Amino acid sequence: MDRAKLYRRFRTLLIANRGEIACRVIRSARAMGLRTVAVYSEADRDAMHVAMADEAVLLGPARARDSYLNIERVIEAARQTGAEAVHPGYGFLSENAEFAEACLKAGLVFVGPTAEMMTAMGSKSGSKALMEKAGVPLVPGYHGEAQDEATLADAANKIGFPVLVKASAGGGGRGMRVVNSAGELAAAIVSAKREAKAAFGDDHMLIEKFVQNPRHIEVQIIGDSHGNLLSLWERECTLQRRHQKVIEEAPSPTLDATQRETVCAAARKAAAAVNYVGAGTIEFVSDGKEVFFIEMNTRLQVEHPVTELITGVDLVEWQLRVAFGEKLPLAQNEIRLNGHAIEARVYAENPQKNFMPSVGQIRTWRTPDAVDGLRIDSGYRDGDAVSPYYDAMLAKVIAWAPTRQAAIDRLNRGLEETDVRGIVTNIPFLSALITHPNVRANTIDTGFIERELKKLTEASGTAGDLELCAAVAAIVNDEQKTARREAHSPWQTFGWMPVGQRKRVYSFRQGQGAEQKVTLHYGNGPSMVSIGKHEFVFAISPAEEGSFDLTIDGMKSRVTAVIEGHELYLRTRHGRFDLHWVDPFGGETEEQVGEDKIVAPLPGTVVALLAEEGATLEKGAAILTLEVMKMEQTLRAPFAGVLKKIRCKVGDIVGEGVELAEVEPAAAS
Repeated sequence: MDRAKLYRRFRTLLIANRGEIACRVIRSARAMGLRTVAVYSEADRDAMHVAMADEAVLLGPARARDSYLNIERVIEAARQTGAEAVHPGYGFLSENAEFAEACLKAGLVFVGPTAEMMTAMGSKSGSKALMEKAGVPLVPGYHGEAQDEATLADAANKIGFPVLVKASAGGGGRGMRVVNSAGELAAAIVSAKREAKAAFGDDHMLIEKFVQNPRHIEVQIIGDSHGNLLSLWERECTLQRRHQKVIEEAPSPTLDATQRETVCAAARKAAAAVNYVGAGTIEFVSDGKEVFFIEMNTRLQVEHPVTELITGVDLVEWQLRVAFGEKLPLAQNEIRLNGHAIEARVYAENPQKNFMPSVGQIRTWRTPDAVDGLRIDSGYRDGDAVSPYYDAMLAKVIAWAPTRQAAIDRLNRGLEETDVRGIVTNIPFLSALITHPNVRANTIDTGFIERELKKLTEASGTAGDLELCAAVAAIVNDEQKTARREAHSPWQTFGWMPVGQRKRVYSFRQGQGAEQKVTLHYGNGPSMVSIGKHEFVFAISPAEEGSFDLTIDGMKSRVTAVIEGHELYLRTRHGRFDLHWVDPFGGETEEQVGEDKIVAPLPGTVVALLAEEGATLEKGAAILTLEVMKMEQTLRAPFAGVLKKIRCKVGDIVGEGVELAEVEPAAAS
């Protein structure tokens, strides 16, 4: 094929994606002088990537299959705007060979590998066969075409349990199940196929040996159309939950220099098997002794910033230069490894409720300045809505330092200074994870998070006197904002009164704990706070936006506070705290849905009914499965009883709080 048709200089780039990665590509493209075009769904009309681009085109309704996954509409958007090239980002159509081919037929430059390369390496099954031929070590497994239940069961029995059932297409842990026994296999395959079909449009499965105590190592590679192929060192992504990466770092703290060169050479060999052009990642699993090829991702990875920070390379810029038809700017021996970088993925999810996705409007979005080795890649701002239709990732916090321990400390500081309110995030969980002694010591494997989940998701420490004083100060500080605008008002001074003193009683509750009362005495003279038998001299003074200085008995502390109605979020020197300000005028009760009602915890799509009306259920029995933010959530019986009514069907799109089923408790014996 004429390379001039595949790779040529262009001036207008359409980004066929959304969120953080769309914003990331726009930044690099703009720095290179390119005009950018965003595409969006009806749910993303006011999204950050739409505002950033020079032009934006509506694709269609919120559901991805009607918008971001609609190839014809994306191609038409390019035609409408005069875009000459398309960058697919990651996820959605990024590894879709049909899309790459459609771009070529439409005369568009696809910023990525060809459809042929994508087909060869994008399929887990196909790539394993190719790697076996090329002599790259593989995990023992089955990657054949036959997909009937008997063939898959026979393959699993020959491999030996535990096995890993996973989708041949896609990644991110979707369509993947660990199966510990033959009795679990059939249900795991059905569930994995359904999830893979929904996420990638392909339910082809492969089965491989589940490596015990595994570590996940991957190598960033990039090739140009002139035959040059480079590896840009490796990353370690061992800290995972449900096969979804949570923390990524570069270089791997597990490999020594010899192992590093061996795995990078194997990655180059794997990519060379298809004369690869573009950015990609070769993924390996290690049992501590050997390293086995898993798959190739024929796209940019979520975790690419850690590679950029240790090499000084802008991978998106290099992708675009390769698409221009240029040679790679550096040779292999010129790729330097400098320091250590580590990244945490910030998600809209609640770790204390089994990582249930969180949707709603972001009321507060504060991130630290990107200085001193800290980088924030995000796709959200104050006021943006987090919808249930797409992946729950909000941002990535990335830190670089000369050493791994310093990078971990810097990342933790970045997380501590990141405040997102209005929705629930996993930030406290991430902070607890990266500061865990085993993580610092690198004594981990891919099952570490699941084993330590209870400890990692425990609520923050108990609020003490400092936090209760800070809660009062936050309320008072908020109430004073208006008064401070009045230049000559005596009420600018907290608690000012011409004579006498008054008192005000506040009540706070942390989680399900008991109410704690705090009495504020203010007026003529120093203000005082009493908590139980303790009394403190109390003063507040403004600091930067969202913070204030709190002085208690002469000791000054910086406090960050966000108030949303009666919910208070505080950050003190002791950590993060969430408190509820008990309404002094009542109104604390809310209408509750009866326990016999099975309701949708979030908006989603019903993808499976797992029990029939009239069925007798044990407590915890599966009733139905919802797909929420591209992940499946199974709703279960809250107690033993009879499934009295099912009020939905497969394919229904349901809103939060909608009743889906009703369970009648078993009669007492």
